Amino acid sequence: MRIAIMGSGGVGGYYGGLLSVAGQEVAFIARAAHLQAIRDIGLHIKSVHGDFTVFPAKATDRPIDVGPVDLVIVATKAYHTDEAAEAIKPLLGANTVVISLQNGIDAAERIGSAVGMEHILGGATWLSAAIEGPGRIGQYSQFRRIALGELDGKITPRAQAIASVLATTPAVVELVPNIKQVLWTKFVFIAAISALGGLTRVAVGEYRHVPEAREVLSAAMAEVVSVAKAKGVSLDADIVGKTLAFIEASAPDIRPSMQRDLEAGRVSELESLIGVVVRMGRELGVSTPVMHFAYAMLKPAHLKALCDG
Repeated sequence: MRIAIMGSGGVGGYYGGLLSVAGQEVAFIARAAHLQAIRDIGLHIKSVHGDFTVFPAKATDRPIDVGPVDLVIVATKAYHTDEAAEAIKPLLGANTVVISLQNGIDAAERIGSAVGMEHILGGATWLSAAIEGPGRIGQYSQFRRIALGELDGKITPRAQAIASVLATTPAVVELVPNIKQVLWTKFVFIAAISALGGLTRVAVGEYRHVPEAREVLSAAMAEVVSVAKAKGVSLDADIVGKTLAFIEASAPDIRPSMQRDLEAGRVSELESLIGVVVRMGRELGVSTPVMHFAYAMLKPAHLKALCDG
């Protein structure tokens, strides 16, 4: 299958690398020094599951040079979603499928509004990975899971075909009839640990057993669940407990990407992970005091990074 990776950072670079090693025809859309390194020395993956290199690797910053593909995986930072949606248009043919594996909860709709919802397949991933340097990706989590499905809940031949291709990699791949529920379930996790990680600036393992921090973490999750319910999305009754158990079982040194960006003084996904909860809550009449506090306290550093950048 011909596949384009729009955003070849931690998530896109890792899954694109796995797909390439599995024999798929992959084009990496990247830029600047990262692009040049991939072209010159290949894409090097350092992973808890085993290191590997993709070389030679097809890489470009001009999607028009790739042309129409069968699948586009969008894995840019959430704040680049609208820009990415415009950039992938040369990659689209009549039957091209587009999947977002970005953080956040509204990427599919934002991309679909630019390229047509008929191209969109819902997707979510659980992965900890990041660019460690030009041409180098670090992958840190034992989990590497992808869920995908049609937004209307149908199991279609195209969804089955994409799931089969993704399953040629060692990642856990699930084709589901309830992708919206899955997306919100993941969002309960990623929004809450991004808030706690951003505020505490320590790894998950250093705050998950602290009673006061755990209480705030649970409250943040409950706020996201309340927003989802107000949006008409039904989540498991014990989702907070299940998510806490997942965090308990995770590697202790995990820091979500938003936290790593804040710590490095980079622009972060604050608006898509924390701000969106506050905004949706306000619109729907749902109280979100923990997420509002996190947003207020983290926004100054976010704005500084924007100005510095």
